[in-house]
Order: sequence, then C-alpha cells, then structure tokens
Amino acid sequence: MSDAGLPPNWEVRHSNSKNLPYYFNAATKESCWEPPSGTDTEKLKVYMAQHHSASAVGADGNGVNEGKIRAAHLLVKHKDSRRPKSWKEANITRSRDEAMSMILSHESRIRSGETSLGDLAASESDCSSARKRGDLGFFGRGEMQKEFEDAAFALKPGEISGVVETASGLHLIER
Repeated sequence: MSDAGLPPNWEVRHSNSKNLPYYFNAATKESCWEPPSGTDTEKLKVYMAQHHSASAVGADGNGVNEGKIRAAHLLVKHKDSRRPKSWKEANITRSRDEAMSMILSHESRIRSGETSLGDLAASESDCSSARKRGDLGFFGRGEMQKEFEDAAFALKPGEISGVVETASGLHLIER
C-alpha cells in the first residue's frame, strides 16, 4: 500500500470490535495499533483522511472510492469454531448441528417479521459486535473471511443472507 506510506507488506485494516483502523502485515500476519516502523507519516495522514474518516463514507453505505460496504451479522458458534468462546459463554460446547438448528430458528424469526437481525444479534450473537446490534461497520474485499465476504458483497442493501458458514461459526448477514 505505497499510497498509504506504509513499509512493504503492510496495509491498513479496520477492527470491527473496536471500530478503529489498525496496521496488518500480510506476509508475517503481525498486527498493531500504531503505524509500523518505516512509515511515511505524512503520506499516512493523507491516506487516513481520504479512506478512514467519517467523510470518506457515502450516504449509500458504501465507502467512497473503496468498494466498501456496511453489514451486520448474527453469529452462532459451535465447539469446532475457530474460537469456541464468546462474551456469553466461556466455553462453547454445542455441536455444529445444534448451532445450525439455533441459527435456522433465528432466521425464521427474522424473516417472519417477529424480530430484526439487530435486535436478535444484541442478545443472541456470539460475536462481540452484539453490543452494536451486530454492526461490523464498513469493510472492503480482503478484510473478512472469504465465505463471509462473498455472501456480504452479494447482498443488496437491506437484504439478509441465508446461513453462511465460516471458520468462526454460522452467520446470518444483513447488508
């Protein structure tokens, strides 16, 4: 990302849990909150103003010139999820089938109009985004797990996905 003034292999990403930008090295998988050593801070300031400020986000929910979208989700983890714990449960022991049954029930309630994804995510999602009604903020391609990204980008604003399976668990996504 030479236009960001970062050293080779470094890029700016967005933390969904903290709703803040951070720095990620794609080669080493290292991440940090502070700009890495060797950053051209003047170029970084310009880049951040253009791509990570409130004015860089369009009214349609897309990031200006970035191809970013905004989405919310409800996550149900199971014992084989990448991190089988959440803000609700220190150790998730449910099977994938039990998690599927739960998320299909959530999907049915949302599609029937009984509740909204945001309302349900606030109490039922295993993601820390639950406190923001499942809102993940804005993200672009390459920032989420591929299955999640593909499903989210395929949705039109206002649409809700079917069940999407990733290493994190089972998701319903609302664009």
